[in-house]
Amino acid sequence: MIFNDFVCEILYFCIANHIIISVVDIGKEIKTRRKTLRITQPDLAEMAGMSVNTLYKIERGQANPTVKVLNKLAEVLGMELKLEVKQITV
Repeated sequence: MIFNDFVCEILYFCIANHIIISVVDIGKEIKTRRKTLRITQPDLAEMAGMSVNTLYKIERGQANPTVKVLNKLAEVLGMELKLEVKQITV
């Protein structure tokens, strides 16, 4: 199932090993990985096809990025974005 055009208010993600983290924490992980790889914000923004301002806001947890944007960042940084949708039974 592809979620490239899926847009919603993203508050939490499930990333590898079922760890639920907030958008703020995702931004911190992206920033940490970028710095580990010694990539500047302008370079990462260019590689991911977004503005530096957008990347800055994502890293600071001030943006509400789409799954498509987060997937592109993960791809460029050699990370894996795993989205799980669980059905709640009533």
